[in-house]
Amino acid sequence: MTETLKRKIIHIDEDLCDGCGQCVPACAEGALQIIDGKAKLVDEIYCDGLGDCLGECPQGAITMEEREAKPFDEKAVEEHLDRLKERNESEHHAHHSATPCTASQQIRQVEEDNSQVEDEVQGDRPAPRLENWPIQIKLVSPEASFLQCEHIVIAADCVPFAYPDFHEQFLKGKTLLIGCPKLDDPELYLDRLTEIFKKTNPQTVTVAIMEVPCCSGMINLVERAKENAMADFTLHQEIVKIDGSLR
Repeated sequence: MTETLKRKIIHIDEDLCDGCGQCVPACAEGALQIIDGKAKLVDEIYCDGLGDCLGECPQGAITMEEREAKPFDEKAVEEHLDRLKERNESEHHAHHSATPCTASQQIRQVEEDNSQVEDEVQGDRPAPRLENWPIQIKLVSPEASFLQCEHIVIAADCVPFAYPDFHEQFLKGKTLLIGCPKLDDPELYLDRLTEIFKKTNPQTVTVAIMEVPCCSGMINLVERAKENAMADFTLHQEIVKIDGSLR
Protein backbone atom coordinates (compact mmCIF):
# COMPACT_ATOMS: atom_id res chain seq x y z
CA MET A 1 0.00 0.00 0.00
CA THR A 2 1.39 3.40 -0.99
CA GLU A 3 2.24 5.61 1.98
CA THR A 4 0.77 9.08 2.17
CA LEU A 5 2.34 12.36 3.17
CA LYS A 6 1.05 15.83 3.87
CA ARG A 7 1.52 17.94 0.75
CA LYS A 8 -0.16 20.48 -1.50
CA ILE A 9 -2.63 19.04 -3.97
CA ILE A 10 -5.61 20.32 -5.91
CA HIS A 11 -9.19 20.17 -4.68
CA ILE A 12 -12.18 20.25 -7.05
CA ASP A 13 -15.50 21.62 -5.84
CA GLU A 14 -17.98 19.57 -7.87
CA ASP A 15 -20.83 21.93 -6.98
CA LEU A 16 -18.99 24.74 -8.79
CA CYS A 17 -17.57 22.64 -11.65
CA ASP A 18 -19.63 22.83 -14.85
CA GLY A 19 -17.48 20.37 -16.80
CA CYS A 20 -16.18 22.91 -19.34
CA GLY A 21 -12.87 21.01 -19.59
CA GLN A 22 -10.54 24.01 -19.72
CA CYS A 23 -8.47 22.59 -16.87
CA VAL A 24 -7.72 19.30 -18.66
CA PRO A 25 -5.25 20.50 -21.32
CA ALA A 26 -3.67 22.85 -18.73
CA CYS A 27 -2.41 19.86 -16.74
CA ALA A 28 0.79 18.61 -18.38
CA GLU A 29 0.69 15.46 -16.26
CA GLY A 30 -2.75 14.39 -17.49
CA ALA A 31 -4.05 14.28 -13.92
CA LEU A 32 -7.46 15.69 -14.82
CA GLN A 33 -10.27 14.23 -16.88
CA ILE A 34 -13.93 15.04 -17.44
CA ILE A 35 -15.93 12.14 -16.04
CA ASP A 36 -19.73 12.18 -15.88
CA GLY A 37 -19.71 15.88 -16.72
CA LYS A 38 -17.33 16.92 -13.94
CA ALA A 39 -13.57 17.47 -13.68
CA LYS A 40 -11.95 14.67 -11.69
CA LEU A 41 -8.47 14.05 -10.33
CA VAL A 42 -7.60 10.72 -11.97
CA ASP A 43 -5.04 9.77 -9.34
CA GLU A 44 -3.23 11.72 -6.62
CA ILE A 45 0.15 10.41 -7.84
CA TYR A 46 -0.29 12.36 -11.12
CA CYS A 47 -0.77 15.75 -9.42
CA ASP A 48 2.48 17.62 -8.78
CA GLY A 49 0.75 20.28 -6.70
CA LEU A 50 2.07 23.19 -8.77
CA GLY A 51 -1.43 24.32 -9.71
CA ASP A 52 -1.07 25.09 -13.43
CA CYS A 53 -4.77 24.30 -13.77
CA LEU A 54 -5.93 26.85 -11.18
CA GLY A 55 -6.16 29.87 -13.47
CA GLU A 56 -7.93 27.89 -16.21
CA CYS A 57 -11.19 27.30 -14.30
CA PRO A 58 -13.75 30.04 -15.08
CA GLN A 59 -15.93 28.89 -12.18
CA GLY A 60 -13.19 28.91 -9.53
CA ALA A 61 -13.90 25.25 -8.80
CA ILE A 62 -10.23 24.27 -8.45
CA THR A 63 -8.26 25.31 -5.40
CA MET A 64 -5.08 24.16 -3.69
CA GLU A 65 -5.17 22.48 -0.30
CA GLU A 66 -2.65 20.81 1.98
CA ARG A 67 -3.67 17.34 3.08
CA GLU A 68 -2.57 13.72 3.33
CA ALA A 69 -2.10 12.36 -0.18
CA LYS A 70 -0.06 9.83 -2.11
CA PRO A 71 3.27 11.31 -3.23
CA PHE A 72 3.75 12.62 -6.75
CA ASP A 73 5.23 9.89 -8.98
CA GLU A 74 7.04 11.20 -12.05
CA LYS A 75 7.60 7.74 -13.53
CA ALA A 76 3.92 6.88 -13.15
CA VAL A 77 3.06 10.15 -14.91
CA GLU A 78 5.26 9.22 -17.88
CA GLU A 79 3.56 5.83 -18.15
CA HIS A 80 0.14 7.47 -17.80
CA LEU A 81 0.89 9.99 -20.58
CA ASP A 82 2.13 7.17 -22.82
CA ARG A 83 -1.17 5.33 -22.30
CA LEU A 84 -3.16 8.47 -23.09
CA LYS A 85 -1.13 8.98 -26.26
CA GLU A 86 -1.68 5.36 -27.34
CA ARG A 87 -5.41 5.68 -26.65
CA ASN A 88 -5.68 8.86 -28.70
CA GLU A 89 -3.75 7.29 -31.57
CA SER A 90 -5.97 4.21 -31.40
CA GLU A 91 -9.09 6.38 -31.50
CA HIS A 92 -7.62 8.31 -34.41
CA HIS A 93 -7.09 5.14 -36.48
CA ALA A 94 -10.49 3.73 -35.55
CA HIS A 95 -12.32 6.91 -36.46
CA HIS A 96 -10.57 7.28 -39.80
CA SER A 97 -11.37 3.86 -41.21
CA ALA A 98 -12.80 4.24 -44.71
CA THR A 99 -16.44 3.49 -43.93
CA PRO A 100 -19.48 5.08 -45.55
CA CYS A 101 -20.01 7.03 -42.32
CA THR A 102 -16.55 8.53 -41.92
CA ALA A 103 -14.94 8.59 -45.35
CA SER A 104 -13.85 12.17 -46.04
CA GLN A 105 -15.60 13.84 -48.90
CA GLN A 106 -16.29 17.29 -50.22
CA ILE A 107 -20.03 17.53 -50.74
CA ARG A 108 -19.96 20.67 -52.81
CA GLN A 109 -17.05 22.24 -54.63
CA VAL A 110 -16.31 25.61 -53.07
CA GLU A 111 -15.21 27.07 -56.37
CA GLU A 112 -18.41 26.10 -58.22
CA ASP A 113 -20.87 28.72 -59.36
CA ASN A 114 -22.84 29.25 -56.18
CA SER A 115 -25.47 31.39 -57.88
CA GLN A 116 -27.43 28.25 -58.77
CA VAL A 117 -27.08 26.90 -55.24
CA GLU A 118 -28.29 30.20 -53.80
CA ASP A 119 -31.47 29.94 -55.84
CA GLU A 120 -32.18 26.36 -54.84
CA VAL A 121 -34.89 25.78 -52.29
CA GLN A 122 -36.57 22.67 -51.05
CA GLY A 123 -40.11 23.73 -50.44
CA ASP A 124 -39.81 26.78 -48.19
CA ARG A 125 -36.38 25.82 -46.91
CA PRO A 126 -33.17 27.55 -48.04
CA ALA A 127 -30.50 25.45 -49.72
CA PRO A 128 -28.10 23.54 -47.44
CA ARG A 129 -24.57 24.95 -47.22
CA LEU A 130 -22.66 22.00 -45.76
CA GLU A 131 -19.62 21.36 -47.96
CA ASN A 132 -17.69 18.58 -46.18
CA TRP A 133 -18.04 15.27 -44.38
CA PRO A 134 -17.32 14.20 -41.68
CA ILE A 135 -17.81 17.21 -39.46
CA GLN A 136 -17.05 15.87 -35.96
CA ILE A 137 -13.61 17.07 -34.83
CA LYS A 138 -12.72 13.61 -33.51
CA LEU A 139 -13.59 12.04 -36.87
CA VAL A 140 -11.84 14.49 -39.19
CA SER A 141 -8.37 13.58 -40.39
CA PRO A 142 -5.89 16.49 -40.47
CA GLU A 143 -5.00 15.16 -43.94
CA ALA A 144 -8.55 15.64 -45.30
CA SER A 145 -8.46 17.56 -48.58
CA PHE A 146 -11.45 19.72 -47.65
CA LEU A 147 -9.39 21.31 -44.88
CA GLN A 148 -7.22 23.02 -47.48
CA CYS A 149 -9.54 25.99 -47.44
CA GLU A 150 -9.57 29.66 -46.58
CA HIS A 151 -12.24 29.64 -43.89
CA ILE A 152 -13.06 27.12 -41.15
CA VAL A 153 -16.04 27.20 -38.79
CA ILE A 154 -15.67 25.36 -35.49
CA ALA A 155 -19.04 25.08 -33.76
CA ALA A 156 -20.22 23.63 -30.49
CA ASP A 157 -22.61 20.93 -31.59
CA CYS A 158 -25.63 22.58 -29.92
CA VAL A 159 -25.28 25.73 -32.04
CA PRO A 160 -26.89 24.46 -35.29
CA PHE A 161 -29.96 23.37 -33.30
CA ALA A 162 -30.31 26.66 -31.44
CA TYR A 163 -29.54 29.09 -34.26
CA PRO A 164 -32.08 28.70 -37.10
CA ASP A 165 -30.03 30.57 -39.72
CA PHE A 166 -26.84 28.59 -39.07
CA HIS A 167 -26.38 27.25 -42.62
CA GLU A 168 -27.01 30.55 -44.36
CA GLN A 169 -25.01 32.78 -42.04
CA PHE A 170 -22.06 30.58 -41.10
CA LEU A 171 -21.47 27.84 -43.68
CA LYS A 172 -21.48 29.40 -47.14
CA GLY A 173 -18.10 28.61 -48.71
CA LYS A 174 -16.64 27.34 -45.43
CA THR A 175 -15.51 24.04 -43.90
CA LEU A 176 -17.39 22.96 -40.77
CA LEU A 177 -16.03 21.18 -37.68
CA ILE A 178 -18.22 20.50 -34.65
CA GLY A 179 -17.73 19.07 -31.18
CA CYS A 180 -18.50 19.29 -27.48
CA PRO A 181 -15.57 20.05 -25.15
CA LYS A 182 -17.64 18.96 -22.16
CA LEU A 183 -18.67 15.50 -23.32
CA ASP A 184 -15.61 14.62 -25.44
CA ASP A 185 -11.91 14.43 -24.57
CA PRO A 186 -10.44 17.98 -24.61
CA GLU A 187 -6.91 16.59 -25.03
CA LEU A 188 -7.99 14.80 -28.20
CA TYR A 189 -9.52 18.04 -29.49
CA LEU A 190 -6.36 20.00 -28.67
CA ASP A 191 -4.12 17.51 -30.47
CA ARG A 192 -6.44 17.23 -33.49
CA LEU A 193 -6.93 20.97 -33.91
CA THR A 194 -3.20 21.60 -33.51
CA GLU A 195 -2.47 19.14 -36.32
CA ILE A 196 -5.21 20.64 -38.50
CA PHE A 197 -3.84 24.16 -38.07
CA LYS A 198 -0.28 22.94 -38.74
CA LYS A 199 -1.25 21.22 -41.98
CA THR A 200 -3.66 23.86 -43.33
CA ASN A 201 -3.42 27.55 -43.97
CA PRO A 202 -6.83 29.09 -43.25
CA GLN A 203 -7.31 32.83 -43.44
CA THR A 204 -9.99 32.80 -40.76
CA VAL A 205 -11.36 30.48 -38.12
CA THR A 206 -14.78 31.25 -36.65
CA VAL A 207 -15.70 29.63 -33.34
CA ALA A 208 -19.46 29.49 -32.72
CA ILE A 209 -20.55 28.54 -29.20
CA MET A 210 -23.61 28.71 -26.98
CA GLU A 211 -23.93 31.25 -24.19
CA VAL A 212 -23.40 28.59 -21.51
CA PRO A 213 -20.29 28.06 -19.34
CA CYS A 214 -19.33 24.64 -20.71
CA CYS A 215 -19.02 26.03 -24.26
CA SER A 216 -16.24 28.43 -23.31
CA GLY A 217 -13.86 25.47 -23.33
CA MET A 218 -14.04 25.41 -27.14
CA ILE A 219 -12.58 28.92 -27.40
CA ASN A 220 -9.80 27.97 -25.03
CA LEU A 221 -8.94 24.85 -27.04
CA VAL A 222 -8.85 26.69 -30.38
CA GLU A 223 -6.64 29.44 -28.94
CA ARG A 224 -4.23 26.86 -27.49
CA ALA A 225 -4.17 24.87 -30.73
CA LYS A 226 -3.43 28.04 -32.70
CA GLU A 227 -0.55 28.83 -30.36
CA ASN A 228 0.80 25.27 -30.45
CA ALA A 229 0.66 25.18 -34.25
CA MET A 230 2.16 28.68 -34.51
CA ALA A 231 -0.66 29.40 -36.96
CA ASP A 232 -1.41 32.86 -38.28
CA PHE A 233 -5.11 33.28 -38.93
CA THR A 234 -7.82 35.70 -37.84
CA LEU A 235 -9.95 34.22 -35.06
CA HIS A 236 -13.62 35.24 -34.82
CA GLN A 237 -16.06 34.34 -32.07
CA GLU A 238 -19.85 34.08 -32.32
CA ILE A 239 -22.02 33.44 -29.28
CA VAL A 240 -25.60 32.15 -29.58
CA LYS A 241 -28.09 32.76 -26.80
CA ILE A 242 -30.47 30.09 -25.56
CA ASP A 243 -33.33 31.91 -27.32
CA GLY A 244 -31.57 31.43 -30.68
CA SER A 245 -30.34 34.98 -31.19
CA LEU A 246 -26.73 36.14 -31.48
CA ARG A 247 -25.22 37.96 -28.53
